[in-house]
Amino acid sequence: MSRCLGIDVGTKRVGLALSDSIGLTATPLDVVDRSDAVDEIIRLAQIHEVGTIVVGLPTSLGGGEGTSAVDARSLGEELAQATNAEIVYLDERFTSRMAESALLESGMKRRDRKNTIDKVAAAIILQDYLNSLQ
Repeated sequence: MSRCLGIDVGTKRVGLALSDSIGLTATPLDVVDRSDAVDEIIRLAQIHEVGTIVVGLPTSLGGGEGTSAVDARSLGEELAQATNAEIVYLDERFTSRMAESALLESGMKRRDRKNTIDKVAAAIILQDYLNSLQ
């Protein structure tokens, strides 16, 4: 099985997470600037032989899609054209809050949380996807 890459798309930063080679667990990987995201994701997809890219899709509580969802879909479309990976969109409601709660419980300082939260959110998105395959 090829690896999966999870993406939490933000306006300033993009969190990235990678699955293990058998598709059971997701691990936070990196946080990149939004302006560098496409090139960096393409590079990582090649290095890690990624077959599926899971893009977190921010939706409202009612399930509607706003400008953030349009941006996430746009990134997914760019990646679909630039890689051979399958692009999957997954509802990401509350993942950033879940990530922040986990980091707070771990005792991480506020400054360090800011630099970590996006990749942890990406790992939560990716893990939800991996769990759905079981």
